[in-house]
Amino acid sequence: MTSTLPSSFSSAETTPDAAPRPVSLRIRKRLDAAGIPYLANDNISHHLLDGELDQLEIEVAGKVRELLRSLVIDIDNDHNTEETAERVARMYLHEVFKGRYHHQPKIASFPNVKKLDEIYTVGPITVRSACSHHLVPILGNCWIGIKPGARVIGLSKFTRVADWVFSRPHIQEEAVMILADEIERLCEPQGLAILVKAQHYCMKWRGVKEPQTSMVNSVVRGDFRRDPSLKAEFFELVKQQNALLTT
Repeated sequence: MTSTLPSSFSSAETTPDAAPRPVSLRIRKRLDAAGIPYLANDNISHHLLDGELDQLEIEVAGKVRELLRSLVIDIDNDHNTEETAERVARMYLHEVFKGRYHHQPKIASFPNVKKLDEIYTVGPITVRSACSHHLVPILGNCWIGIKPGARVIGLSKFTRVADWVFSRPHIQEEAVMILADEIERLCEPQGLAILVKAQHYCMKWRGVKEPQTSMVNSVVRGDFRRDPSLKAEFFELVKQQNALLTT
């Protein structure tokens, strides 16, 4: 019998629905369509729909399970790795890379009623990250110097925002810049200085295997950049704070 279907009707449309696409693919397509970058150190939390983080955890666990099998580890019989895939998925999404998938902690700012303009430093703040080249730890300390502007935030909030920013795959140079951007957005200081000293396990644990090597970098903005004496005062205060740790 001759078919009455239009010639343009695709045969694919007559077949049963295909299996649901992986949630990671759905998220990537959504980000691509909106022109939203999703580099390793970008935060994508505002573009995740309700329930997708839970679905992503399940998907990641499945991928880790396949990785372990490809490493010829008998996860079906090895009691030590029986639930490793689930642990790794939770760790990546909710701990070490939480700065990608979770919203920034609520940071309240307050008017600088007394018009404070003397600089202060906060530190050392412990920072933990992962090298985006090898996904191995970066561990170190951060100091933040502020010359207050129109608004101020509590001292503990610097620790919270630093932890959120560093909890992503990073290179240290970019992490410091992202942290500076976030602090400027939160409290609009007249001046901002940040110093980070960290040890990279991509150098300690593998590669050249230099256990004592660390990386130090800084960013200075506003009055700290324009006034050399203010910049020097910040680094002297950091030196004093650091000295307290060794006495």
